[in-house]
This record gives sequence, structure tokens and C-alpha cells, in this order.
Amino acid sequence: MSYRRTADFLLYDWLDVESLQQRERFSEHGRETFDAVLDMCEKLAADKFAPVNRLVDTEEPWFDGERVHVPEPARAAARAYAESGMLAAAQDYEVGGMQLPCVVEMAAHAFFSKAGIGVGGAGMLTSGNANLLMAHGSELQREVFAKNEFTGRFFGTMCLSEPQAGSSLSDIVTRATPDGEGFETDPLGPRYRLRGNKMWISNGEHEMAENIVHLVLAKIPGPDGKLVPGTRGISLFIVPKQLVDREGQLTGERNDVALAGLNHKLGYRGIPNTLLNFGEGKYPVRGGSGAIGYLVGRPGEGLRCMFHMMNEARIAVGLGATMLGYAGYEASLDYAKNRPQGRPMGPGGKDATQPQIPIIRHADVKRMLLAQKSWCEGALALELYCARLVDELHTGAPDAAAQAGLLLEMLTPIAKSWPSEWCLEANSLAIQVHGGYGYTRDFPVEQYWRDNRLNMIHEGTHGIQALDLLGRKVVMDGGNGLQLLASRVNATLERALAVPELAGLGNELAAALAEVGRATKAAWATGNPEEALANAVPYLQAFGHTVIAWIWLDVALCAQAKLGQGSADEEAALRGKLAACRFFYRHDLPKVAAWLQVVASRDDTCRTMDESWF
Repeated sequence: MSYRRTADFLLYDWLDVESLQQRERFSEHGRETFDAVLDMCEKLAADKFAPVNRLVDTEEPWFDGERVHVPEPARAAARAYAESGMLAAAQDYEVGGMQLPCVVEMAAHAFFSKAGIGVGGAGMLTSGNANLLMAHGSELQREVFAKNEFTGRFFGTMCLSEPQAGSSLSDIVTRATPDGEGFETDPLGPRYRLRGNKMWISNGEHEMAENIVHLVLAKIPGPDGKLVPGTRGISLFIVPKQLVDREGQLTGERNDVALAGLNHKLGYRGIPNTLLNFGEGKYPVRGGSGAIGYLVGRPGEGLRCMFHMMNEARIAVGLGATMLGYAGYEASLDYAKNRPQGRPMGPGGKDATQPQIPIIRHADVKRMLLAQKSWCEGALALELYCARLVDELHTGAPDAAAQAGLLLEMLTPIAKSWPSEWCLEANSLAIQVHGGYGYTRDFPVEQYWRDNRLNMIHEGTHGIQALDLLGRKVVMDGGNGLQLLASRVNATLERALAVPELAGLGNELAAALAEVGRATKAAWATGNPEEALANAVPYLQAFGHTVIAWIWLDVALCAQAKLGQGSADEEAALRGKLAACRFFYRHDLPKVAAWLQVVASRDDTCRTMDESWF
């Protein structure tokens, strides 16, 4: 089952994206234009990204003391992607965009993640950076920086973490001070001087574009010269690598942003990952000390602005993890169909005189393939569902938009974390299907696993997503978000109970949903956050499995309704989806009860473990 066929089913049959053309923003689109975009991205990914995927893994970026070198084929792939117009795919026509629905844009971008995520990730960062500026930047910041990013003339980054702080953004110490008299009147925005260090910055230094637009979190000192503790003192700044004028032209001045080193990674090697020093004096600029940065929005609102990009990035990370899992699934499926080994077990045992059979005929290999299929297709459906919610948020009627926004709040931790864990596990099974060959570089599945291992870490680790879900999302606004999600699950349950083939699964999902509700209340029964959140990760896992079970049941209802209406190939594809749904319910959904047991009992084993006992 190719990704394209699966995506077509989810887009057109399950999510009915063609109906979006009834909305003014998408009125010039229909299936013909959506298919044309998907066709273009599928071809571009196959022609430019897939051929360099192994190259960028084995010839990772290197620094000669002045320049970061990236293999030329990777540079060509990045240029081809920029020229395709996909960086601005969802933007207005007036800024060179296509006004594509987010759900179609993400389905199209998935081709690049699947073909070569170590190259395609740069586009995600640049478009996310530009989208943030379109939402929170001034008119001139949008014109000078965002629009040049949409054309690929400039590339973008997000600079949050610091060597001493990691994910603890309240502890960042990069500081921004006003750049002399008249700092507030600079046309590009209030002008500051930044000094500090940022770590783990993807695409932080390269020469694949004319300029790099760094979005940097920093703190503005108070009147006493001290940094404000916590996150409320954080502001957001545009810090370009090369300074520009108000027309967006390079002035020829290098900003004081210096590469301190490259991080050498397990996977995802096509994108340079950097440690950057801001204002260290390597590139003195305009006779002052510090890197020049322009304030975005108002002082102290940097984290609110940055989360616009981070939330978008979290869904994109989930989709990237999904597609790496999907790539491994397709590779192992192909291998299983063509690798002969073993013989069938007959009444009298195996007959060694008979020819060997493809390993796909062995039940255990089918188990590993079904697990991959259920995890990867379930994750893909979740990501596209979330993208469809984004479209509802921006173009739906007020009530529908408000509900979509609340559902996105609830589902974003799952959309990021669940594929990052279970599509990574799918990659592990893809290696297992290949046997010893899977552990070698003769086949791509080992690289898919290495590339995917990053996704449980960046844009918020598993633990952070768990704390966000149990500590904030399920209890916010009196639990309204959880109640809304439960109502959507119950609507699917009611439909399933009317379909004999799926009614049993509906009852199993109802039981899991009830357990999630009970565990949520029990976790917070004492009102003590330390007790409630000690087992947040098992809660995240149980919650995620329940969400995926809901998504699979909804997809299965669509597949069941279409049986008997198409060709033999279409019928087989539908049967495959129904089998994958059943597999998830039989093999994975039962794990929910075990995970929630420690949550509901507020088990203190981890919380009370003494350091000396290790």
C-alpha cells in the first residue's frame, strides 16, 4: 500500500477535503488542483530528495573554520523545493502563496519527509519561521523577512535552547539591550543588541540561501540591570545573519552571529545542527557590541509568539516521524514479499523438498507488518485530522472554529509524541523484518530508525508533552477540552454501534475512554501536582492509544461503507485498513489499562526513589 493511495483515501474519502472549495478562501481549488500539487511533490521528492538521502547521511555537513559545507546535491534539492512554491503553499495569493488548505499542504509535504527528511526539514523551519512573522511581525518585518523566506531567498531558524538550559526556557540567559538612542524608531522594529549562546539550532549556519533569519528568544534586563526570572521576561527577536535594509537587500554587513561548532548526530544528518554565539565580537557590527536584533511584538511576549511556530512545528514533527515509519514499512513490506526463507508447516511438519516461501507468508512477519501498518496509517490519519482542524480554525464558522481550536489544544501533545514513539517502534520492526540485513547499510531501514530517533526529543521531549497534557490540557477551562474530545469520540462510537462488524470495537473503545476519564480524576484527586504528574508519561501513552483507537474506528467506518464498490485492488486496500484497525484493538488498546493503573493509584515508585538507591 503506497503512501499516495493511503493519502488519497484519507483526504478524499475520510476527510472530504473537496468540500473545502465551498469556502471563499479555497474557492479556486478542487480535486484537480489538489492532485496536481500532490503529483508535483511526489515527483520532486522522488527525483531530488530520495537520491540524496543516503548521501547526506554518509557525508554530513562539515566546517572549515569559515564555512559550513553541505553536499551540492542536497543544496540542489533545497533550491528545487524553494522553486516549487511549497514554502508559501498555504499563504495568500497576494504574497505569492497558493492558498492551499493546511491538510493538503501537509499531505504534500509528507512526500519530502518520506524521501529524505534530512534535507526536507529545512523547509519546515523556514515556512514555520515565516508563518510566525506573518502572524506577529510588523508590516515591514513581514515584507522584508517573511516574504523573502517564502521565496527561498532567505532561510529561517528558531533559536530557543541554550547549553545550560535545554528545554527549561525560563532559565535562558541570552540578553537583549536597547541599541542606543533612537532604538525604538528603526523601521525594521525596535533595535536591540543580543549577547548569549544558543544550542541545537538546526540550519543555524550554511550557504544554501542569501541569508538566514534567526528567531531568537532573549530577555530584556529590568531597570536594575537584572534579567526577569521565569518565562514572563522572554522576548522574541529577528536576528539576521546578514544585515538588510528596509527593501530587503543585503547591506554587505555581517551580523555578529558566529558558529561555535557543529553537533554530530546519530541521524538527521543532512541538516547542519549548530551551537551559535550571539555578540561574541567575532563580527563587530556598526561600531557596537552585540548582534543586532529587531523586536517582534511587544517585550515579554516572546514565548507566546514563539509558540505559534512551536505548535505548528510539533504537528510537523509528528508527521515527519510518521513518514519515516511509513518509509520503513514500505521497505520491509517489499523485502518480505521478495525474500524467500522457510517452508509452510504442514500436518506432518515442514517438507524440505519443497521450495522456500516468501517470508511474508509467515504469521510472525505478518504480525510485524500489521503492527507497522496500524501505527503508521493511524498516525497519518491523526496528523491529517489535526491539519483539517487547522483549516476549520481559520475558515470555519465561529462556533466550529472555536471547537477546532480547543481540539487542537488537546491533540497537539499526542500529534507530536505518539508518532514519535510508535513510528520509531515501527522502524525497529522494519529492521527486524530484514533480519541481519536490516542492521547493515545495505538497506535503508537502519537510517530511518536513526533519523526518527530525534523526534522523541526535539520540539518538546516526551516528558514535556506528558506534563503539558496531564498538567495543563486536560484540566484547562474546567476540563472543557477533554469533554469536547470525549464528545467527538462518543459520536464515532454511536455510529460504530450501528454497524455489526464494528460494534464490538466500539464497546472496547468506550471502555478505554471511561478508564481515561477515571484515571484523570484520580490523578488529581489530592490536588497535589507532584503526585498527579509523577506518572504523566504512562498517562500520555494511554491517552494517545485511546485517541489512535478512535481515529482508527472512524477510518474503519469509512472503509466499511465503501466495501464492494470498487476494483479488486481498492477492495484489498479497504480490507487491509479494517485488518489494521482490528490488529490495533487486539494487540495495542489493551495496554491502556496497565498504563492507567499507575496513574489512577498515583503510584509513588518513581517519585520516591532515592538517588542513592540507583
